[in-house]
Amino acid sequence: MYFYLSILILLCILFCLLFHFRKSRILRRVCSMTPEKKLCLLSSLIEPAGFCYRREQDIFSSQKDAWQRRFGYRSLYDRTAPLGQMVFQCEPVYFNYGHKTWLIELWKGQYGINTGAEIGVYHADAVISPDGYKNARFQAASDEELLSMKLELWKGDRKLFEAESCHWWLTGFRMGLFSWPECLRMDVSITFPCREMADAFLQSLLDMGYDPCQVSSCLQTVSFRFAAPRSPQPCRKLPLTCAFSQWKNRIFCRLFNRITRPFDCTLDRLLYLYYYLPAAFRRTVSIRRKRCYTRRRLL
Repeated sequence: MYFYLSILILLCILFCLLFHFRKSRILRRVCSMTPEKKLCLLSSLIEPAGFCYRREQDIFSSQKDAWQRRFGYRSLYDRTAPLGQMVFQCEPVYFNYGHKTWLIELWKGQYGINTGAEIGVYHADAVISPDGYKNARFQAASDEELLSMKLELWKGDRKLFEAESCHWWLTGFRMGLFSWPECLRMDVSITFPCREMADAFLQSLLDMGYDPCQVSSCLQTVSFRFAAPRSPQPCRKLPLTCAFSQWKNRIFCRLFNRITRPFDCTLDRLLYLYYYLPAAFRRTVSIRRKRCYTRRRLL
């Protein structure tokens, strides 16, 4: 009996030693890489997911040619998002311009282990009635229809990041940070190609209940703050699912930060995770967007 117990203790000691040496070797490997090599490696790993890493702000952002672009938008994506551990507040703004119904939607909240914000630009092929918004498919803006957009995401008095680009889907995600959607706010600025389109968007905001004093319009640019949404929230129909998803998100955020705590920068954290726990890395970098998750479920 004592012989087998001694063997078991010896095996445990050997396992701990191997575990320690492997961890130390991976730490040295990551630390010895140049910043350029780290960025090149991470970019090659996350590019298939449709995202890129912004080192200057330590965030992830969507690419213009992301594969998600061809799937457009349906309200179903927002309604099923909590099933994929995405709990957010959204603000869809519909308006008619150029014989089409346009949709500019804003999101802010928790995306798995990421706190993030998004602005998406879509339109239907024709003018549709409000009754048809729920079931309509909106296609993403083409290269000729991209809008110059800027967003700043705040958590209380702390500015998390800002993103600015001429895009159809402007996003920013801070990995390893947990947040409740209602504790976040977005400062948004969108520049339209003409004043007529800007006025149509502005009028839609006012019709939704935005205070005219809190919305500014200068020529073709409309700026406002998205804090408390004016539109009905799909997540409210799944309160238990949202609560469970947020519980898991908080736990996974803590696990991610604890496992990768030798490092502070997300770039180093992810490369460490890539060598240390490849399966966990693959799950972590799949910043699951609403349309991605829904498409997989529909298939």
